[in-house]
Amino acid sequence: MANIDWKDKNNLTMLTDFYEFTMANGYMEYGMENTIAYFDMFFREIPDNGGFAIMAGVEQLIQYMKNLKFYDDDIEYFRNKNIFSEKFLNYLKNFKFECDVWAIPEGTPIFPKEPIVTVRGPVIQAQILETMILLTINHQSLIATKSNRIVRAAQGRPIMEFGSRRAQGYEGAILGARAAYIGGCVGTACTITDRDFEVPALGTMAHSWVQIFPSELDSFRAYARLYPDDCVLLVDTYNVLKSGIPNAIKTFQEEVIPRGFRPKGVRIDSGDIAYLSKESRKMLDKAGFEDCPIVVSSSLDEYVIEDLINQGAAINSLGVGERLITARSEPVFGGVYKLVAIESEGKIIPKIKISENVDKITIPGFKQVYRLYDKTSGKATADVISLHDEIIDESKPYQIFHPLYTWKKKTLTNFTARKLLIKIFDKGNCVYESPNIKDIQKYCKEQISTLWDEVLRFENPHEYFVDLSDILWNIKTDLLRKYE
Repeated sequence: MANIDWKDKNNLTMLTDFYEFTMANGYMEYGMENTIAYFDMFFREIPDNGGFAIMAGVEQLIQYMKNLKFYDDDIEYFRNKNIFSEKFLNYLKNFKFECDVWAIPEGTPIFPKEPIVTVRGPVIQAQILETMILLTINHQSLIATKSNRIVRAAQGRPIMEFGSRRAQGYEGAILGARAAYIGGCVGTACTITDRDFEVPALGTMAHSWVQIFPSELDSFRAYARLYPDDCVLLVDTYNVLKSGIPNAIKTFQEEVIPRGFRPKGVRIDSGDIAYLSKESRKMLDKAGFEDCPIVVSSSLDEYVIEDLINQGAAINSLGVGERLITARSEPVFGGVYKLVAIESEGKIIPKIKISENVDKITIPGFKQVYRLYDKTSGKATADVISLHDEIIDESKPYQIFHPLYTWKKKTLTNFTARKLLIKIFDKGNCVYESPNIKDIQKYCKEQISTLWDEVLRFENPHEYFVDLSDILWNIKTDLLRKYE
């Protein structure tokens, strides 16, 4: 048994698919260990048939790469497999990370086919990064994307992430809450995410608090005495309208107002939320608590929330759990990691993967992604995938075209072009400082505001343009013809 705690966040070097190591050993056996390779991470489909996804997880990717190291116990593990050469084991023992890495910043809207992480380095190193790059970016991007859909459905009403107990494992809860905050949630029920990532921890009471006291009113009074300045009462343990709201009103009148505070809310966690919230609103208003918010939870997602709002539900904020933290409607973010080029005699040689499934044909070469913004509206018009050293001249008209249906063309003028991929590692050294989580959330909101409303639709969103530059399209076409 290894002496290293598998939960050690500072070293997850061994969290790979086993074939990464068998391939790495093979590269060394055939003298290819110093071959410089380029790999791209990209995804093929947007979850829930949405109009865009959100990039998340770069900070954890950086932490992982900073701490790559093989311990003696790891080396012994490989030796005992009896399939790895001593030369390879010695390489792992003296491992030094040397890759260049580029990534799209967290909070940026992202689209299918464009590289969101690019790795350049010795093929052995670039290869063994695959699993953790995919695991890290896939998970947090999925949850950030789902949470943003839910936030937008709420139309300005705050969303609290309440899913820790239904998450798929510890990291699913902790990092899922982080990603949910990037996507726009105001806070989380997960205490450790507040401690480690400064995502505000929120919460009041469970039904057990109400049940353990002789009566519902006793439980409300006890809670209000402890927290008169932050008193939110859970009113659905027994009967929302016959006991919960009346007892909450009595508690506010007797325990909160005399102490100089106003109630912070009542929470409804079951039943017909639309009906109960509207009736509760009437009762609270009649008692003089027009400013008392109504918080709701109970198996919510963007579609349920949209229906509740359309039905006139009197909701001020919402707690969303399992359907957010697990992205239950589509719990897989299909990011992949593919070889796109190698270096030979100082030249970059593009590589392509071909498939009968057109969506699985890769885009070859060492690339950059440009986002083009209309200067008049400030809206994002299109993304262009180009070679890494191409420059888009903003002073001239620029023609974009569909990579498959090339007769679909559009000429853009009066635009600005921004590079999306930024360097985070240079020869193994981190050259990027991760922003504060609040700044990432703010940036995410700003960037989503640059998307047209048609892209933001939940149902049948407009397909955002992601095009190839002329040079890159020609390279891809030539390779397809070569292997025809």
